[in-house]
Amino acid sequence: MEINRIGWIRTDFPAKFGIPRQSGLVEDLAGTVVFEAKYRNPDAFRGLEEFSHIWLVWEFSESARDKWQPMVRPPRLGGNIRKGVFATRSPFRPNPIGLSCVRLERIEMHPEYGPVLHVRGADLMDGTPILDIKPYVPHADSHPEAEGGFASRHKEDRLEVEFPEELEKKVPEHKRKALRGVLANDPRPAYQNDPERIYGFGFAGLEVRFTVREGLLTVCEVVPQG
Repeated sequence: MEINRIGWIRTDFPAKFGIPRQSGLVEDLAGTVVFEAKYRNPDAFRGLEEFSHIWLVWEFSESARDKWQPMVRPPRLGGNIRKGVFATRSPFRPNPIGLSCVRLERIEMHPEYGPVLHVRGADLMDGTPILDIKPYVPHADSHPEAEGGFASRHKEDRLEVEFPEELEKKVPEHKRKALRGVLANDPRPAYQNDPERIYGFGFAGLEVRFTVREGLLTVCEVVPQG
């Protein structure tokens, strides 16, 4: 089977650390899907504007391995508990394919890139290859009664965020709410819990550094990347 990359997504995350664990957890995160030249025919997007949400099918391009393992250690479970790979959303799979549901804000007809999708809530790194786009159909895709297994145990976990005003002002105003959402969802793997450690990740051209102690995340530095 031959799979073609149809495009890629632009986001504020240059690396994997810091990206929300699931799509939709931070709805204010903006992303832009740009398509390869041969997929820019406007006819391919006709009717997509009628849907509020879409599925992105994408490639774990930074996590591909020659071999796969039947058991993985989900970071959310502390990195010590093994689960079957098919019971997780681990990137280390027989085929490195991801699936994310995002809000479709609008379709822009760009003079150079043709149809461009502006989305919200993506959990993807900048430059991630997109393999397909499908509309989200509420009456078929939504199952409120569904059981979430071990993935639901931490769904309400949040950190309190202390973001000094002088540091927050270094972040573009229209990106501050999204960044706070990322921080509140705790970017660290569950097995990292050193209150003295300074963590950091890239976001929107900035390096955001913070500490976590007893449920309080404190931003201690915001500097330009590079």
